[in-house]
Amino acid sequence: MSATTVSTTPLADDDRIGLRGNLRHIGALVRRNLLWIRQDPESMFDAVLMPLVFVLLFVFVFGGSVGQALGGDRDTYVDYVVPGLMAMMGMNIAMGVGTGFNQDFQTGVMDRFRSLPIARSSVLIAKIVVEVGRMLVATAVLLTVGFALGLSVADVPGLFTAVGLALVFGSSIMWIFLTMGVVMKNAQSIQGMAMLVLMPLQFGSSIFSPPTTMPGWLQTFTDYNPLSSLADAARGLIHGGPVAHDVWVTLIWSAVITVVMAPIAIRKFRTKS
Repeated sequence: MSATTVSTTPLADDDRIGLRGNLRHIGALVRRNLLWIRQDPESMFDAVLMPLVFVLLFVFVFGGSVGQALGGDRDTYVDYVVPGLMAMMGMNIAMGVGTGFNQDFQTGVMDRFRSLPIARSSVLIAKIVVEVGRMLVATAVLLTVGFALGLSVADVPGLFTAVGLALVFGSSIMWIFLTMGVVMKNAQSIQGMAMLVLMPLQFGSSIFSPPTTMPGWLQTFTDYNPLSSLADAARGLIHGGPVAHDVWVTLIWSAVITVVMAPIAIRKFRTKS
């Protein structure tokens, strides 16, 4: 970060920095993170390859059987699973936010940031802004592969709305993983904890198959799973159908997670020793 971006006397409180200063700091940190990605293009492998692998894997392994259960064939399953995978992308990218943030602590980068007179929240917000950009890349790859396999879209504005909804939910989940990145000791522990949480949420949802084929207790879990709401909302927006309830549920979940976890993440970041 250049000397012209910030002064040399650290500030102890974000309240002393105005909105313009916060935005300037966020912009400088976003640029720093983008330059880091440019220098290390391998950091984009998960955003580029993960959606490609998941679409091909689920469509060609489960597409025939689940497609028949849906009353169609593999093409029917493409229309079902691709919108669902939009919900999954945000969760997986968010996990990378936590591990990357933790590694920045291990290398001393975050100690340098915390010694600078910048808003503490700007460090976390800049990280989320860049990761939302990576989510857009992953979603673009996902949809490109989906279209190549025959994904149909009944409502183009609805498609963009579905992408935006997935980004909103994914950005809220990032606050959870940023908190984990601060409080947990290493990236391996974050990955282990994340998998324990993500696997039940992802597979106990309507992302990959209709909940109607699941046991009653698991159907109850999927009904309250925010990933099911996001996946169903994306399908309704892309293919047409009632979406209001699922959209509102997803937005409420996103707002609650952000309101609860963002202050915790910022406070933990300020006080980490």
